[in-house]
Amino acid sequence: MLMPVYDKETRQLVNRARTLGTGMLSINLTDSELLHICTIVATDLNKKDLVSNIFTDKELPGDYYGIPLEWFSQPIPESVDFIKTFLLLKQNIVDFATYFEKLCELHKRRLKFKLILEHQALPQMEQIVPRSLLEFGLKPSETLASWLVWRKWLYDIDNRSAQETGYLFEPILAAAIGGVPYAAKKSPIKRTNDQLKGRQVDCLDGKLAYEFKMRVTIAASGQGRFQEELDFAQDCYNSGYKPILLVLDPTPSIRLHDLKAEYAKYDGDAYIGNDAWKHIEDRAGDVMGKFVEKYVKAPLKEINTTYHNLQPIQLTKTTAEILVQIGNQDFSISRTGFTLDYGVASDANLTDE
Repeated sequence: MLMPVYDKETRQLVNRARTLGTGMLSINLTDSELLHICTIVATDLNKKDLVSNIFTDKELPGDYYGIPLEWFSQPIPESVDFIKTFLLLKQNIVDFATYFEKLCELHKRRLKFKLILEHQALPQMEQIVPRSLLEFGLKPSETLASWLVWRKWLYDIDNRSAQETGYLFEPILAAAIGGVPYAAKKSPIKRTNDQLKGRQVDCLDGKLAYEFKMRVTIAASGQGRFQEELDFAQDCYNSGYKPILLVLDPTPSIRLHDLKAEYAKYDGDAYIGNDAWKHIEDRAGDVMGKFVEKYVKAPLKEINTTYHNLQPIQLTKTTAEILVQIGNQDFSISRTGFTLDYGVASDANLTDE
């Protein structure tokens, strides 16, 4: 069997897998890092003999989530060529390229979030001091000032986490289903009230148009924004597509009820909670089904089931790091180098409402 060529389509896939973003938080994986990811994919899919020239059995890693991020930067033998290895795996493993690209996406987002933790600015007092009136006099002023700064920093970190999670989930779920995401400018779904404008779609698979959500809450994000959510089903229907809503969190809410009703009104379907996971797994096939189970569903389930009570937390800032202790476990966050622009760092795209 002839070795597949490194054609334009494959090169574009590798470039997408390698890079994320621009500026101070950009990520660009080296050939060595990509080879490390190749070994994990081959191991996951029971083809580790194909990467035996990179690591011995003893050196092969265990579960991805148990591997320190620093491991991916360890040197690879100079004799190992990334492109040749990639093409060999692509030739011998069904859906290797998709699995590889999505694992790279997960890895890049984890690296980026590490940078966010290390460089997210602590708020300036001028930005938050008006909020002190709600608690002024109830505790010492020095204590209240630190309380305001810590909680705003944690809020900003959490917003960035929500943003990055949304960006991560959409391409993984689209790839698992076998569809393609579309930006508004290129989307075949047109707005009912303006046919010159397209609608961003999380995933198109044939005539099925998917909207992915982590959860749907009753948060006060504004009636105009929720009307946009409701309009999606009608826009799909009028464009000749069937709207499909996938919500991973089954927690009920009035807005979720209204959203499901709107999809039903326009001949769509809504899959919530376990039904959503089952739909994804049914459409994914063996390889990407394994990816979703191993890298998405199982970790979420573990965190959810291991939470029993809120443990005490202690935060300490030193010159070079932030020390965190939760219960009897502790870790540190390096805080050296550049500081993110505060306005940009706080600009979170909350995808769960």
